[in-house]
Amino acid sequence: MALPLLIVFLAAAAAVPPQSPGGDTGKVVAAAQPTQVVAAFHAALAGGDRNAALSLLAPEVVIFEAGGAEVSREEYALHHLDADLELSRATRERLVEQRTGGEGGVAWVLSRTATSGNFRGQPVSSNVTETAILRRTATGWLIVHMHWSSQKSR
Repeated sequence: MALPLLIVFLAAAAAVPPQSPGGDTGKVVAAAQPTQVVAAFHAALAGGDRNAALSLLAPEVVIFEAGGAEVSREEYALHHLDADLELSRATRERLVEQRTGGEGGVAWVLSRTATSGNFRGQPVSSNVTETAILRRTATGWLIVHMHWSSQKSR
């Protein structure tokens, strides 16, 4: 059941016409590989750069986290981005493993990270899995889907 849904999502993502991201970071990573775009997105979050983070997301991005979903860049900007910026500034993320793949104008970056620090007065120690799906546009790669899942470290 999950594989057919992923195939439908990838086909839909690849069919969306290219659109230019806003902000300067999109221009900087336009020629970058998908892993560099994902790294730039995380660097923008950690640096508190809202515009740079948004510039790396396609307007139709779908973000899944903790059972919830935001179904556009605008919705993410209005509802969850500020909390992600705050968390990323307050914690450290260490890449544990990363795998990539793709075909044609669609790529995926699968990452596992360890996150630690202190957020809103509480210690944070968690393992995070992330699936990023990107689409090649006329200006470079854009993230069209992010899925985050985390569990407390043991």
